This record gives sequence, C-alpha cells and structure tokens, in this order.
Amino acid sequence: IAGPLGSALSTRFGARPVAMAGGFLSGLGLFLGAFATHMTHLYLSVGLLAGLGWALVFTPSLGTVGRYFPARRALATGLVVSGASVSGLALGPLVPLLLETYGWRGALLLLAAISFNLVAAGALLRPMPIPGESPGPPKDRAGLVRLLRHGPFLRYALAFVLVDAGYYVPFVHGEARAHEVGCDEHRAGLVMAAMAAVDGGGRVAAGWLAGRPATPLLRHLFTWVVLTGLTLFLLPLGTSFGGLLALALAYGFCAGALVPLQFAGVAEVVGAGRLVHAIGLMQMFESFGSLLGPPFAG
Repeated sequence: IAGPLGSALSTRFGARPVAMAGGFLSGLGLFLGAFATHMTHLYLSVGLLAGLGWALVFTPSLGTVGRYFPARRALATGLVVSGASVSGLALGPLVPLLLETYGWRGALLLLAAISFNLVAAGALLRPMPIPGESPGPPKDRAGLVRLLRHGPFLRYALAFVLVDAGYYVPFVHGEARAHEVGCDEHRAGLVMAAMAAVDGGGRVAAGWLAGRPATPLLRHLFTWVVLTGLTLFLLPLGTSFGGLLALALAYGFCAGALVPLQFAGVAEVVGAGRLVHAIGLMQMFESFGSLLGPPFAG
C-alpha cells in the first residue's frame, strides 16, 4: 500500500536516499519486533515499520532499473526480481533452523541484521545520466494524480489485482496441500523448494525471451498470464507427490515468468517517464488482491 509513497519520495529526493532509508526502517522493524511482548507490537514493528521500509526499497529500485535499461528493460527487470526467488530458497531452510537454535526473538534479530544490508544495497543506486531525461529529479509532481485518470494504466493495474489474487495461493497453501495428498515433511518441502527454484528461472527466461524483437512485450505478458491461470486451474488435479510436483514446477515457471514482464510492461502502457509513479500505484492496487486471495482460498 505504501508503493505510491515510495515513488513520490524517490521523485522528490532520488532513488538512493529513499532506498537507504527504507533499508534502515526494514531492519529497525525486525529489530524492534524481537522485543515484542504483545501481538500489537509485532503488527506495528514487523508489519507496519518493516513493511513500509520494504516499500521504500522496492519501488525506487525497480523503477530505477527500468529507466536505466530502456532497450533491455524486460531482461534487466527479470534479473533483478529473480533475487526474490534466490532469497526464498535460502531463507526457506534457514528460518526454521534459526527458530530452533535461537528462538523467535533471536531469529528476528538475525533477520534484522540481514535487512540492514539494504542500506548498503540502496547506496549502490548511483544517480546516472539517462538518455532522453533532463538531469536532476523529475519535475512532474502531479504524476500520481494523472495516472489515476489514465484509462489504459487503470485497466492494466486492475488486471493484476486479479492476477495477484491467485498468484500467491500455491506459495501460501502449497505445503498444506502436499500434506493433504499424503506427502511427508521432506516431500512437501521439496515441492515448495522446486516451485521457488523454477519461479526464479522463469523470471530470467521470460525477460530474455521478451527481448527478442519478433513479438511485442505485452503479447509475451498475455501468453504467460494465460499459462499461469491454466496451471493454477490444474493444480487441484495433483493428487500424488509426482503429479503435484510436476504441476508445481509448471506453475512456478509460468508464474515467475509474468513478474518481470508485468513491471516492464508498465513502461509500454504509460511511458518510461512515469515508470516510477506507475509501479508505486500498481503495487498499491495489487496489494488488495494479494491480501484477499490466500485467505479466501483458505
């Protein structure tokens, strides 16, 4: 929901200081959460403070990358967002180990230490002269308001509200589904790890394929969205370990493939000059689908 705030602040102050501030807030939220004595404290620290920090990191970073590489935007975005899959694979087995060894407070402290590294990562967003753009912060202060009256963008964003309503369901409920069809802890974990691994591969592959000039980027995106919907529709047919694993692999690859094209496609809809604003607004719209989908499916 804080996506538009991240885009507005990065427009005013630049991506580097906003991303660095976001990295500090994300680490601070996890650090304070380690001292919580009530659930409300966790809502405020891990939920509100760390969540705000991640929004201030994600929107400026992704918007900056999209503006730096206009000719190979899809591939650059695919490489950037594949990091989420890498961290998911790493933290999947690491977090249970931290919980078992240090308890939830110690685990949050260690995760806070990892998150504070976002400050250094944000410092790497060097201001660079971009062809076709005037130096200094963009002068368009009304970009967010104008986008709210931009029909093609609104239809694009609302479409991804529907996409996100289903996108996270297998990642949230996949392990429980694996147990339901008779998988033990090891096999259930294997299904989830395999889905996360091919998700990252799909992000890079789709970005590379979209760089081929033969087909417009939005047609690539449309194809991957259709394939993601079909594989999601077929997932309930996986009633054994082998069947569920095969469908999870297909879903992970297709779902991963649409992520970089989604953000690269924003520039096709609104133009590169309003990319940061558009990504922030689209995140806000998408969050409603992301929040409603998994509970509704459960």
